[in-house]
Amino acid sequence: MQAARLEPRHVKVIVNADDLGISTVVNDRIFDLLARGHVTSATVLANGPAVDDAARRLPRHAGASFGVHLNLTEFAPLTPSDQRAALQPLLDDRGCFAGESRLQSTPLDAATRRACFIEWCLQIRRVRSLGIEVSHLDSHNHVHTMPALFPVLKRVQREFGVRRVRGTWNLYPTDRPAARLLLLKKRVWSAALRRCYRTATTDVFTSFAVFHDRVSGVDPGGLPACASIELMVHPGAAAFETETQLLEGRWREALRTRIELITYRQLG
Repeated sequence: MQAARLEPRHVKVIVNADDLGISTVVNDRIFDLLARGHVTSATVLANGPAVDDAARRLPRHAGASFGVHLNLTEFAPLTPSDQRAALQPLLDDRGCFAGESRLQSTPLDAATRRACFIEWCLQIRRVRSLGIEVSHLDSHNHVHTMPALFPVLKRVQREFGVRRVRGTWNLYPTDRPAARLLLLKKRVWSAALRRCYRTATTDVFTSFAVFHDRVSGVDPGGLPACASIELMVHPGAAAFETETQLLEGRWREALRTRIELITYRQLG
């Protein structure tokens, strides 16, 4: 019965590839999927080792949308080395971001939040300086969804006039559901994201693998009632090769739900 109720629905779907600019291998895979219509959007890691390579090839894919993959967990920050004092708690001995666990465990005082704001601004300016029109924001390891960084995110949005942002993960496998309290916190965060400095986001955000299981019947939970979904993918990353192969398959032919693939620029 649940699958039957899905049939008349029309869902707008964004397939966003994260980590563009992290390596030439990842760039190759993302651009190939963009060219073949499997991916509609990507987010650029401004301090990634292969960001210049990505920027050179990006103009061939004018039909896609490109955002900034805000980063506080990997590689060297763009903040000049002589101005990193307030970022130091988030850095390792080499002066690179020390990872997600360090960020999660570090108290973010006013000085550190200001340093994060400056770093994110530099990342967006870096992407824009490469001639890339920034359609939306998301983040490496979902750090933009940390409550302590919410004011920083909103300040960045206002600084650059960006009104499209990835939401928080809210569709899970039915056999590994999120706790009710966590889901409640996510609903509150999502409402604030949309209302504070009016922001467009999809109704649902999840990985392509979770979505694929839901719509193919592997996971009997089906899809929740929604008008739009963002599906996150990581082409070129070895840990996500199985998911990428599913993305390249004939999954759309098996859908009982009518979907429209869109870019972030088309998200109202």
